[in-house]
Amino acid sequence: MSEATRVAPLLSVRGIHTYYGDSYVLQGLDLELAEGAIVAILGRNGMGKTTLIRSVAGLTPPREGEIAFKGKSLRGRPAYAIAQDGMAIVPQGRRIFRSLTVRENLLLPTSALAGRRGAGPRNGQRRWDLAGVLAEFPQLAERIGHLGGALSGGEQQMLAIGRALMANPDLILMDEPSEGLAPRLVRQAGEIMKRLRAQGHAILLVEQNLALALEVADHLYVISSGQFVFRGTPAELGRETEVLDRHLGVAAGKLA
Repeated sequence: MSEATRVAPLLSVRGIHTYYGDSYVLQGLDLELAEGAIVAILGRNGMGKTTLIRSVAGLTPPREGEIAFKGKSLRGRPAYAIAQDGMAIVPQGRRIFRSLTVRENLLLPTSALAGRRGAGPRNGQRRWDLAGVLAEFPQLAERIGHLGGALSGGEQQMLAIGRALMANPDLILMDEPSEGLAPRLVRQAGEIMKRLRAQGHAILLVEQNLALALEVADHLYVISSGQFVFRGTPAELGRETEVLDRHLGVAAGKLA
């Protein structure tokens, strides 16, 4: 495809450098994410995965480099404004409001305080409302009046995803959605992500579960000490035995 006809990515990250105080975490990362695609970020703990999510969301802005969302620079924009423009986050640890009911948690993104300004669905995306989210997650419908703190870990993860969907985002940032889940619920999370992609949502996924990432992602990046050491398709990663062993702790032949 020529440069003139190339479709602009939904999310573009160019040479970002992010710090926590004097700690130099992200060291010149480049990344692209197309509409309706899933990109997964893999790596060991402490390598910069969550910092990348926070940089994109505007929670820990990079000191250098450029992040563009829907063709517009995010430089200097506060996190709430980025969210209002069509980005939602499913944070590590779920971070639901434990003292609010399931219904109240889900309705937060539709409140006047949230101030979501986005237009209608893009490119065939589904338009989410409370009834649609509860149909997608029937376990939540059964517990609609329960407090968030009374839910199981898997139900809290569904609630965190459902809350993000209620904002009708163009891009969903998911930080370790399989963390602490039983294998059955990990598989369910994967099916949910694939359905969201089919409905037109893009997902930037941070994940330590290699099997899940390989199953759902269109492209993968492996991060080590704040730099990408691999980028490519799941099939290409499967052939990179050194990357798997050194940076992900997976011995050759263990992916089958």
